[in-house]
This record gives sequence, C-alpha cells and structure tokens, in this order.
Amino acid sequence: MKIGNKIVLVIFGIFIPLIVTACLAAMTWLHSDVDAIRSYIIEKELESIQSQLNKDFDSFQQVFRNNPLYSSQDLLSLSGNNGGLLRGTQLLGLAGKQLTYLRAQGNDKFVPPPELLASQRERTGVYLDSQRQSYLISLQGPSYAERLLLVRRLTDEYLLNLSADGMITKAEIQIGTATPEPVLVDDIVTAQLKLPSMIEHAPIHLSISFSNHFFSQIALQYTLLTLGLLALIVALQLVLYFWLRHTLIKPFKKLVTQCSKLDVSSKTGQLIDSAEGAELEPLTTNINALLSNLYRQQSHSQVVLGKISEVVIFTDINAKVSYINPYAERMLALNSEQAQGLSLEQVLSGNPGLSVKALAFIQDTDKEDATLLLRLNRDTPMFVNGSLTHLRCHSGRVIGAALVLRDITQQVLLKQQLQRGADFDPITGLVTRSVFGHRLVSYAQQAKSLAVIYLDLEQFKLINDSCGHNAGDEMLSKVAKAIESCLLNNELLGRLGGDEFALAVKDRTALEIAKLSKSIIASVNAQMLLHGDTAYRVGLSIGIALAGNKTQEGVLGLLKDAEIACHSAKQKGSNQIQFFDGRDKDLSLLRNSPKWAVRIVQAIEHNELILYYQKIKRLSSHSHRQRLEILLRIQESDGRLLPPAQLIAAAERFKLIVEVDKEVIRKAFLWLSLNEQLWHDHCLSINLSGNSLGAEGIADFILRQQARFGVPSACICFEITETSAIQNRSRAMKMLLGLRRRGFAFALDDFGSGFASYGYLKEMPVDYVKIDGCFVKNLVSNAKDYAIVKSVNDVCRVMGIETVAEFVENQEIMDKLEIIGVNYAQGYAIGRPQPLSSYQPETVSEILTA
Repeated sequence: MKIGNKIVLVIFGIFIPLIVTACLAAMTWLHSDVDAIRSYIIEKELESIQSQLNKDFDSFQQVFRNNPLYSSQDLLSLSGNNGGLLRGTQLLGLAGKQLTYLRAQGNDKFVPPPELLASQRERTGVYLDSQRQSYLISLQGPSYAERLLLVRRLTDEYLLNLSADGMITKAEIQIGTATPEPVLVDDIVTAQLKLPSMIEHAPIHLSISFSNHFFSQIALQYTLLTLGLLALIVALQLVLYFWLRHTLIKPFKKLVTQCSKLDVSSKTGQLIDSAEGAELEPLTTNINALLSNLYRQQSHSQVVLGKISEVVIFTDINAKVSYINPYAERMLALNSEQAQGLSLEQVLSGNPGLSVKALAFIQDTDKEDATLLLRLNRDTPMFVNGSLTHLRCHSGRVIGAALVLRDITQQVLLKQQLQRGADFDPITGLVTRSVFGHRLVSYAQQAKSLAVIYLDLEQFKLINDSCGHNAGDEMLSKVAKAIESCLLNNELLGRLGGDEFALAVKDRTALEIAKLSKSIIASVNAQMLLHGDTAYRVGLSIGIALAGNKTQEGVLGLLKDAEIACHSAKQKGSNQIQFFDGRDKDLSLLRNSPKWAVRIVQAIEHNELILYYQKIKRLSSHSHRQRLEILLRIQESDGRLLPPAQLIAAAERFKLIVEVDKEVIRKAFLWLSLNEQLWHDHCLSINLSGNSLGAEGIADFILRQQARFGVPSACICFEITETSAIQNRSRAMKMLLGLRRRGFAFALDDFGSGFASYGYLKEMPVDYVKIDGCFVKNLVSNAKDYAIVKSVNDVCRVMGIETVAEFVENQEIMDKLEIIGVNYAQGYAIGRPQPLSSYQPETVSEILTA
C-alpha cells in the first residue's frame, strides 16, 4: 500500500472514527451531566416546598397548641386579632353530634366526613373530599364539652406559589402513596411529596409537575457545541491530509522512485536529486552521503584487494567461490570469472577436505574466525596461513565466508631451522637439555636397568677466559667426540648447557658403568687444545645415578640425582666419580635443598618462622644481664620441627639467608618490645650470616627496626662467624663499627674452627668470642683442647673481650671452664632450646641457687 493511501487510511479510518466516538462519548457525558443537574435542582426545590408546607402546617396548628383550652368565643376573638394567620379559614364547633359553623365563607361551608367527626384525638392534616377539593384541618380534642375544628382550603394558587422560582407548572393533591423518585414524561418532570392525611387509612400526597424546557435547552446547547467541535476537527484533518499530500507524500514518492532506480553495484557513483520541500532535504542529504561513502568504500576495497599481497577468496553460503582478488588470480593462474562456482579444493589443490571445513565454519555462526595451515602444490611447494571469517549481510545473517591466505613459506622454513637449532646443539651436534629430558623417558621404558651420568668439565672456564669463546667451542667439540668414542650405539648423549653433559646408559651393571666413566675421563683428559705456546687440557667430574623408579617423575629425578652426585664429586677434587646414594646425608641435603628453600619462602610469606632461645649462663662476667641466643625453627602442620641445619644450608645456597636474617631480627625486636620489663637485665644474641654481613642496607634495616619498636641497643648482640667476618672483612668492619657506635654488641662465633689468626681478632671490634664447641666438648679428657681453650681465654682477657664456651654438656666441663676463667657457658648442661614465646625470666631464688 502506498504511503498516501496509508495516510488516508490513518486519517479517515482511524483518526476521524476515534474523534467521532470521543465526541459522542462527550455528548453522552454532557447529557448525563444535565440530568444530574436537573435531579439536583428538583431535589432542592422539593426540599424547599416540603419546608414551606411544614412551616405552614406548624403555623396552622399553633392556634390550638398555644392554648388548647380556647373556647369558640376566644378563637373568634383571636381570628380578629390575627386575621393573617387564619384568613380564609372556617371554624366549626362540635358538641356531641351537633355541628355548628362558628365562622364560614358564604355558602362554601366545609362538611367534615363522618370518620373525622368520630375521631376523639387531636390531630392536624390534609383532607381531600369527593369533589377533589383539598383542605388543611386541625382538630382540637374535647374541651368545655365542645370540640373545635379549624379548616382552611388549599387552593391551586397556594400550591403553585410554594415555589418562588416559578418552576412548578402544576400542583395537585392526590390520594395514594407518594413515589420516592421523580418521573420524566413528555418533557414534564413529576415528583410527589407525602402529606399528613386526616383519614388514616387514606394516604394522600402532593403531585408537583416541573417544566423540563430549561434543561432541554441546556442539553441542546451542549449537543450543538459538540457537533461544532467535531466538524472543526474533521475540517482540520482534511486540511492536514491535503497539506501532507502536497508537502510530504508527493516529494516522498519522487524520492522512492529515484531510490528504486539506484544500482549500488555500478562502478560509477549515482546520487538522487534533492526532494521538494524542506522536510525531506536532510533525508536526501543523508542518503547521498551514505551512497558517497558506499561508493568510496567500494573503490577503496577494489584498490586494496587489487594491491594487497595476499590471496583473498570470497565464498557463498555453500562454500562455493564467488570472488578472488587480482593477487589470487596471479598466484593461482585463474581469473575471477573462471573461479566463480568452483569448490575450494578445485581452486586450492592439494588440500582435501577444505570445503568441508569451510562449510562447517559457515554453519557455525557463533564462531568468530578460524585459522588454517595450507600447502599449495606448485613448482616449489608453498605454505600459506589461512584465516576464515564470516561474511554477513546488513541484518547480521551469515551469507558466506572470506578466506585470506598469507605466504609463510620463509617463516616455516626458518622455524624448522630454529627447531633443529633448539633440538641440537650447534657446537657439538648433540641433543639439547629439553630434548634429552624428553627422550630419556622413552629411552628408560625400553631398558631393564638405567644409569644417568652427569659430566661437568673442569678448567674449562680458564680456556674461555684465556683463549676466548671460539677456543672454548673448539674444546667442547673435542670433548663431545671424545665421549662419543667411548660409547656403543645404544646410549643417549646430550649437552645440557655450558660445560655440562649428560649420558644415559641402559642394561649395564654398576661396575660396567664405573669402567665406562673412567674410560670417558681418560679420553677427555687426552684432548689437548693448543693456543699460542700453551697447551690446555680439561678434566671431568662425574656423578652417576642408577634407576630405582622408571616412572616419568622417577626417570627425570635421576638426572637431578646425578647432578647432585657430580657436585659432590667436584668437591673431592679433579676427575672424581661419585655414585648417588640416598642414604648419604650430604647428598640428601643437597637433593632436598630446593624443597627446603621453597618451604622457607612459604614460611616468610605466611609468618611461620618460629624463634627459639638457649640460655647462656654467666660464670665470671661482671655483667648483670641474662643472655639468650635466638635460634630459628620452622614447624610443619603435623607439629614436626624441620632440621635447622638443612634449612640454613638451603637458604644460603639459594640466596634466601638475608631475608631469613631480616625476619629473625624483626621478630626478635617485636618480642622485646612486648616484654619491656626485660630491657634492663636481658640481652638477645642474634646470628647474622656471612651474606647478611656484606649485604647492602642490612645496617639500615636494623636501625629502622630499632626505631620502629623502640628497643634499646644494649639488649641486642649480633653473632657473626669467624669465616664470614674474614671473607667480608672490609664490609664487616664498616658495619660493625657503625652499629657499635649505636650501642649494639657483637660476638665472634665458632672461633678457632676456621683459619683466623689472633691478628685478625686484634682488629675486630667485637665484645665477645664464642669458643668453638669442638674444643669444649672434650675439655675434661683432652689436654690439648684444654690448652687451646685456656689460650683463647687468656688472649681475650688481655684484649678486654669476654669469652663464651659452646657445647657445655655436663657439670665437669663447667667446672673446668670456671677454673680457666671463661665468662659464659652455653650448652645442654645449661638448657636446651625452647620456644621464645614460652620464656619466663628467672627469679632471685633461682639465680642464687644456680
């Protein structure tokens, strides 16, 4: 349906019927409103008439009510005095059955009905006689043997004058019961009012007729007003229709006609003429702008698709080719017209199932894109990376797919080359660490027994540093060939990196493995590198691990065990062989070091480090302070304490010891801050490792913790080992002097076990020397140990340094130490390590007893 017909349908089929319906509804509402007004006015008028009647009736019967003992002569005299009240009335006297007209109007004498005369009670009401004449009657009860009857005739004039507005057209007293609601008949509204009847069994009422002309005029005016408004609205609708037809419909038809003739696929841009009327000009402008953008995008697309160095193929919904770009035409030696309608396998030969994949992708409308790796069969095989994308129409419905192919032949070849470089060491030609580990698993599955040999070259760094890396590479090549010369054809050899090699041997006994290792050492030692006038040779340290578990984890663990054994062999000297033994404590410690290191990190992060203390007993010192050495523990969830020696060794190996020392310092300072009552007579000895002694910022950290917790420096003594103090002598001296100026004390731990001399001791600014326990534990039975301990104590006493003896395990040792003059004793005889949180200071009695 055309837009003009739609507008006509809307105006004349919808708007005007709706307006007519609304006007009719308004007319109905107005008429109902007029009826309501009429009912209200009549109701008020009836109330007024009723009020007037009640007032007149009350006034009429007041004659007797004022004084019920009036005689006929008195009433005559009263009527003369108050003629306005009783004007037009008749007075009748009744003595027995004798009726006397005391006052009457000519021959118009009222004849009361017998039933009225028979009544013996006083009453006032209306009586309608047989001539339809109505009277207002007041009957007095018996008095002076005479009853009085006051009668007044209710004329039509009186009844019509009950309404002051003149709305009554007829008023008539009738016999019967009054109806409660007014009745409209022939434009006359009739209402009835109940009147008091003198005859009890004959009810009467007043029938009043009102004219409906006034209300009909009002309803007529409302109707004419509504019809006029309806006519005005219809006229406006017609004007609107003709205005729309002129200003919108005709220009819009012209615009639609031009749009229907547009060909968006035309290579030459087409625009539409400006439509007549200002209303459609913005629409025309926007349409032309959209057409211009469309033609421009098509032009750009043609340029891009023509110049792009990638194959672009469009397909329809059935995965049939609908377009290929010029680059694809050159690559595939096929023009776009020839390619249309062909399947992807026909266009891209050598890729079976490609159309099925493309069709599945097109049907999966939720998938955004898909990648493909294809190979094109040409004179030289070509690898291309394909990307599938949905083609959608303006509504979003999938109408096909776009396949973009990019030449990645060079990248594939380079990746293969790099993969080979990643799998094989370019210097020795051996497999790399990752390939060796991967192959080791499958190699182990084919073996009845398995041995993994870890080989580490010695003096190789000397060649690199002295002769350069080219010479080092040459020596690595010689070593690899020397190792291979000792092997059969069923071994797995690889270079792990640097100067480290790995060898897997299956189905050999331990003795055969040992002989093979010796022959490899001899073959490698025979290799010589001449550089200038110098001949260089290298040695080997070998670690061997035998398979106990050939699962993937167990096999890969063999390489780790062999490395640990090799590390142990290197510590023994040059060209040594070490078999891994899980029962060896040193090897077990090395193997578990990574696990301990991880546990230390977790403990620091989760605040799980626990501080213990061991008492240091004063023997001959003048200091009043109770000394406690702070020890470190880590507790597992089952309550078991981890071995502290292994933890410390792992922390030092993996460079975690500085963080451990900081956490111990922080916790010790925190504990002191919570026990302020101990500040005046206690001192905590905190161990500092060699790494912490030379670490940058450790002194500043200590001072920050002191400022944070407010702990006096006299309560802290740091213990440093003899070996670390000498190895980091310059940095240790700077740190010791700086902290001693702040009031901290220092102790030299394990004195005598290292290679220190008394000359170093003289330069060290320490307050205490802790004599190593190896001299103390045999002090009683070994004269040499006694002499060494006494010598150290004598020298320290001369230098003003107090001594502490470690490993004091019994009272006999303590007695000897007192004889020598050692100042402090520490060991199980004094007390075993206890949790710092449970520490209770000794009482005076306990100190005296000790």
